[in-house]
Amino acid sequence: MTDRQHQILVAIIEQYAEVASPVGSNMLAKLFGVSSATIRAEMAELERLGFIAQPHTSAGRVPTDKGYRLYVNSLTEGHVAAAPSRAENALATRVQDGGHPERVIRNAVDTLVDLTHNLGIATIGNQLYMSGLSNLFGQPEFIGGSQARQVAELLDNLEPWLREAAPNQPLNVYIGQENPIGRSAGASLIISRFRSPFSDHSYIGVIGSTRQSYKDVMALVAHAGRTLEEVL
Repeated sequence: MTDRQHQILVAIIEQYAEVASPVGSNMLAKLFGVSSATIRAEMAELERLGFIAQPHTSAGRVPTDKGYRLYVNSLTEGHVAAAPSRAENALATRVQDGGHPERVIRNAVDTLVDLTHNLGIATIGNQLYMSGLSNLFGQPEFIGGSQARQVAELLDNLEPWLREAAPNQPLNVYIGQENPIGRSAGASLIISRFRSPFSDHSYIGVIGSTRQSYKDVMALVAHAGRTLEEVL
């Protein structure tokens, strides 16, 4: 993949997250200052490589799970410590003001729901906290149909799967087909493992569509995990 092709892939992913509709060559041509024909040629190569796809008869393209994985890996590899964002500061304030551990955890989950517009989850030992179902099933991808059922299956089996898989990184991202349950649901699980006095396997994170702002959501989930570890 050339540098320009990578930049086009990033643009498609970020634009698709914002507008929820396939991204066409005309918009990208304006963004990159080249002809639509040049963009179409680059998009054809990205499609051949499996990073984007053309849904139905649309002229635009959407990212595939493979494209999202490349994008997420580039975010992880290129991570540089930065000053906390306003959203991260808001999350830290609400968590630190929680008082009782159960309230602290609920505050963290509720804040993630408010900030990411995804479903928020936290699990500590055998306790599972969940909030934001209306956010999740209100997204275009999950309004009725088989995808909604597969997301429900993922949620029904989330706690035992986390116990079995025990994701061991401060930030873990499972995209679409990478999820062992509900593989065709088009959902992403972004989850942080953190240490707590209540369990060796404590997690906080979100579940949403594969179409989301990974850069912002990953930063918030990682920050939530660090903050809970400090407060608890």
